[in-house]
Amino acid sequence: MSTGMIIAVVVIVAAVVLVAALLTLRARGRHGGPDLKRRFGPEYERTVARHDGDTQAAERELAERVERHGGLRERPLEPAERERYADRWTAVQERFVDAPREAVAEADRLLAEVAGVRGYPDGGRYEEQLAALSVHHADHVDGYRRVHRVARDGAATGADGSGTEELRTALVDARALFDDLIDTGGTTGRHRTHAPAGAASGVGVGEGHGDGRRSGGTDGTRPHAWSFSKSHPKES
Repeated sequence: MSTGMIIAVVVIVAAVVLVAALLTLRARGRHGGPDLKRRFGPEYERTVARHDGDTQAAERELAERVERHGGLRERPLEPAERERYADRWTAVQERFVDAPREAVAEADRLLAEVAGVRGYPDGGRYEEQLAALSVHHADHVDGYRRVHRVARDGAATGADGSGTEELRTALVDARALFDDLIDTGGTTGRHRTHAPAGAASGVGVGEGHGDGRRSGGTDGTRPHAWSFSKSHPKES
């Protein structure tokens, strides 16, 4: 082989290696930095904090979640399924009045069940299910994390009722993800506009609007505080 041909081969190989490297960097770039921040929102900051501020380690973890679960397609719920799950959540809220710990434990189980029905990893694999949910419902997945922790570890009940308040807050936060999961409008994560289940039962929203919109934040990312009190018929 002549010297000219050897040089040509070397140049071609170098060009191929360079193109491959650029494509790899480009692919990684789609999952890093600003893209991950936009996709994961508050979950991005929580992951960075869990890695003690190590942004690179946090982004590697989040990118791995996207690689594993980004292609997941949620199975739509049938109207009857959605109504059945909504009724079960209403029952959980009603039970909270007399048995808050049991109600929170049931909410944890119900979220795991609904997520599994929608096509996420089975609730028996909690960490994997949570990771998958974080990819598609990043704004609200921490509510599931909180209610699962409280259901598993319990809440310390003080003389001022602080334990019950922690349970109530966990249940309220978990409700946002539940609303996402039973939403039949095809929206996920940051887009929820339907009325919360149980709002018409007298157990649901503390304040609201006649058209089913929540009062409070305008971005739809924070549910208004629900009141957990049984409704009583008005005296005539």
